Amino acid sequence: MAAGFVVASVLALSACSVQPLYGGATASFAPGQPSARVASIAVKAVETRTAQEVRNHLIFAFNGGAGQPASPRYLMELDVRGTDSETATVQRSRSDNESSAGVVKLTASYKLVDPVTTEVVATGTRSATSAFDRPVQLFAASRAARDAENRAARELAAFLQLAVMQDLARL
Repeated sequence: MAAGFVVASVLALSACSVQPLYGGATASFAPGQPSARVASIAVKAVETRTAQEVRNHLIFAFNGGAGQPASPRYLMELDVRGTDSETATVQRSRSDNESSAGVVKLTASYKLVDPVTTEVVATGTRSATSAFDRPVQLFAASRAARDAENRAARELAAFLQLAVMQDLARL
């Protein structure tokens, strides 16, 4: 009975096909080192400031700070949308109800395209939120909203990087 249990457990464990997300099938696992497939992704230009923040963080994450690849294997098309909403209001005087806190939500849709065949390899949508206090001073409120957008962009880029790595692992 014990020999049967040992044989069954060895067979069950040999069926596992676990490999690290950050390394290819032949690459050894090295934390912080992007795989060759991820490093071969070029991110297309975008139009808005927040989309550019997301794009910059993605380029840095995909290539370890080395910039865009000279001859990319994949092109990533990004569409980033953002909203700024009030979450709390405070009565600062007898007649005013002014917002005192807000939330920035960024949502990105992406397409990973093979530039040779123009085939869409992967698609997805991810979103990130960031809360902020909205002070009474106009410049301070504007700066707080921009800082929240930057935080959300950084977080969204990390979510997109993970999603793309998961998509490439399935190919």
